[in-house]
Amino acid sequence: MRNTAKITTAVLAAGALTLGLSACGAGDSGSDGPLIVAASPVPHAEILNYVKDHLAKKEGLDLQVREFTDYVTPNTATQDGSVGANYFQNKPYLDDFNKKNGTDIVPVVTVHLEPLGLYSHKVEKADDLKSGATVAIPNDTVNEARALKLLAAHGLITLKAGVGNEATPADITKNPKNLKFKELEAAQTPRSLDDVDAAVVNGNYAIESDLKPSKDALVLESPKNNPYGNFLAVKKGEENDPRVKKLAKLLTSPEVKKFIQDKYAGSVLASF
Repeated sequence: MRNTAKITTAVLAAGALTLGLSACGAGDSGSDGPLIVAASPVPHAEILNYVKDHLAKKEGLDLQVREFTDYVTPNTATQDGSVGANYFQNKPYLDDFNKKNGTDIVPVVTVHLEPLGLYSHKVEKADDLKSGATVAIPNDTVNEARALKLLAAHGLITLKAGVGNEATPADITKNPKNLKFKELEAAQTPRSLDDVDAAVVNGNYAIESDLKPSKDALVLESPKNNPYGNFLAVKKGEENDPRVKKLAKLLTSPEVKKFIQDKYAGSVLASF
């Protein structure tokens, strides 16, 4: 079911991408043309648009931002050259995507962390979840494992020893509250909050839904030694594109760090 949903999303979104970008000539622009970057709307596209509006011109970078709301199309578009780079994902997710799809996308520079959080419209503390409560979690492999690890770190469940980035509810060894899990596309988890008792939501989708991770989350990932920093990524071999190097420099500039701190107030954390 999970793979079918992902493939369907990829096919539909890739078709839309082809229609939307064919007139732009993204794949033919070369290193002298604009750098088109695929990104999730929040915070990735917001950060990129800050760079575009305030920093890029001074560096001679023609930056164009294309927004996508799924976690599949930015990588397929980067792989086929429809865009020159993407900014939306973390390393465990990319490793899993490359393995399953035969792609060769690589990180360039890590920019920020969006802490994953548990949210609820029905309880104010995680401990208040009742026996048999339903918790929505992302259904893609890495984010599902990440969600379960978050719940385990806060004592709501116990996972099998040594479980990695492919953990599923089948790897739960102790479930004292008898929690039930509803697997949804990551983008759907915040929209499910009226229908479930709680939901684990990725930081970008939380912010898009007017949730403030630093204030609203019942439990939140710790940034310490966190492997889930989000980075600029390109198809292997494009790391030395002068446009990519310019963007990597700008995304890790003091100006961008201040923008992240001022705009997101701890809900997004600079990783440089």
